[in-house]
Amino acid sequence: MFLNDDFLLTTDTARKLFHQHAKDMPIIDYHCHLDPKEIYDNQNFRNLTEAWLAGDHYKWRLMRANGIPESHITGDASDYDKFLAWARTVPKTVGNPLYSWTHLELRRFFGITELLNEESAPRIWEQVNAKLATDDFRRRNIIKNSGVKVVCTTDDPADSLEYHQLLKKEDTSFRVFPAFRPDKALNIDAPGFTDWLERLAQAAGQQVTTYAELLDALKQRIDFFHEKDCRLSDHAIDVLRYQEGSAEELERIFAKRVAGETLSLEEITVYRTELLSALIGLYHSKNWTMQLHIHAFRNNNTPMFKRLGPDTGYDALNDLPLAGPLSRLLDRAECGQGLPKTILYSLNPNDYPVLLTLMGCYQKDTAGKFQLGSGWWYNDTRSGMRHQLTLLADNSLLANFVGMLTDSRSFLSYTRHEYFRRVLCELIGEWAERGEAPDDEALLGQIVEDIAYGNAERYFGFKELGIPEALRS
Repeated sequence: MFLNDDFLLTTDTARKLFHQHAKDMPIIDYHCHLDPKEIYDNQNFRNLTEAWLAGDHYKWRLMRANGIPESHITGDASDYDKFLAWARTVPKTVGNPLYSWTHLELRRFFGITELLNEESAPRIWEQVNAKLATDDFRRRNIIKNSGVKVVCTTDDPADSLEYHQLLKKEDTSFRVFPAFRPDKALNIDAPGFTDWLERLAQAAGQQVTTYAELLDALKQRIDFFHEKDCRLSDHAIDVLRYQEGSAEELERIFAKRVAGETLSLEEITVYRTELLSALIGLYHSKNWTMQLHIHAFRNNNTPMFKRLGPDTGYDALNDLPLAGPLSRLLDRAECGQGLPKTILYSLNPNDYPVLLTLMGCYQKDTAGKFQLGSGWWYNDTRSGMRHQLTLLADNSLLANFVGMLTDSRSFLSYTRHEYFRRVLCELIGEWAERGEAPDDEALLGQIVEDIAYGNAERYFGFKELGIPEALRS
C-alpha cells in the first residue's frame, strides 16, 4: 500500500530499526537555506502555493518537463492556477522522489491521505489552506512540530545575524545557528564583487581596499560569527582549480579587479586558491566544520538566467577533474596549520570514490573528521541515498556519518529526514537479512540513532553552545 507505515522497509530488521530507533529521533538540520528573518517573523503562509511552490526549483523543473507554461511556474498566474498546474503534473512524477515527498508532506503536516491530482486539487487546496491559517502553521511552529532541534542557516559574511540573536532570546524550543558562506568573497570575477566589498567593509567597520584588508575583514567576521554561535562554514565550489601565488600577486590581482579590469583565468585561480587556503586555516583555528559543495554547473540557460536570475532550475552537474586540485588544497592545509573537520559533497556521484579515498588520507583525532556529505540535490533520491551510503560504508565508517540535511528553502521539507531514515534502515536491514551484518538490534539500533541525530550533535559541538537539555533525546 502506498506510503503505509512500512513503506521502503522491506525486511523485519528494517521495520524494527525504523520504528524502534529512527522514527522518533529529533532532527538536526545542519545545512538549509531558510531565511532567519522569516523564521523570526513567524508568519503564516498565505496559501499552499507560497508554502510549497515559491522558490522550489525541484518542482519547477518537473513542471517545465510537463509542458507547463512559465506563467504558471514563476510568472504572473494566480497562486491557485499555479497550484493546479502542479497538481496536473504530480501524477506524472511517479518514480521521482517528489511523488513520495509531495504525499508525505500532505500526510504528515495536514493529515491528507488523498492522492493529489487535477480532480482532488480543489478539495486539497481548501483543506490545506484552512490549516495553514492556524497558529500551528506559523513558521516556527512548523519547525517545532517537525521535531527539529537545530537549524543552521546559510549566511553571508556581511550579514548582521540579528535575527539569530533575537531567536536565541525569544525561543528556546529549538536553536537557529548561522553558517559562514563566503562565496561572494571568493567569486572575484562576479559582476557584483566590488559592491559586495562595500557591504563587507561596512559590516566589519574597516576599509577593504587591498587584499590584506579583505583578509583582515573576513577574519574579523569569522570572529563575530563565532561569538554568535556559528560553528560551520560552507562553500559552493562549482569548479575547483589550484594554483599558488605570492602576496604581491594577490595584491596586484585584487587591485586590478577593483579598478574594473578583467581578470584572466590564471589570476582568478590564484586568488581563489590563496583565499580559500587562508580561510581553511581560520576555520581550523576556530574548530569549525568546513563544508565544500563541489561540481554544480550553474545557469546553463542564458535567456532564462537573464529573465529569472540564479537558482531557478537551470543548473546541472559538472564533470571536471577533481582529485589533483582537491588533494593539493587539502595537503597544503595539513602541512600548515592543519585541516578542520570537513564535509565533502559532490553533485556528481562519480566523484564519490575520489572524495572517499582522499578523505581516508586525512582522518585523525576526531571520529569521522572527514565526511562524505549526504546525497545532495539531484542525488537526494532513494537510489542516490543508497549509493552514497553504500560507498561510504565500503570505504569508511558508516557508523560515524552525520546524516541527513534538507538543503532546502521550504519549511515543509522535514519529511526528507523521515525518507532518509527509512532508506538507511532499509539498507542496513538488507545487510542483516543477508548475513552481512549481525542480527544485533542493540548494535544496529545504536548506529541508526547516531546517524539520525547523535553524531551530528557531537560532531558540530552543539552541546557546547548551551542547547537546553530538553532539546536532546
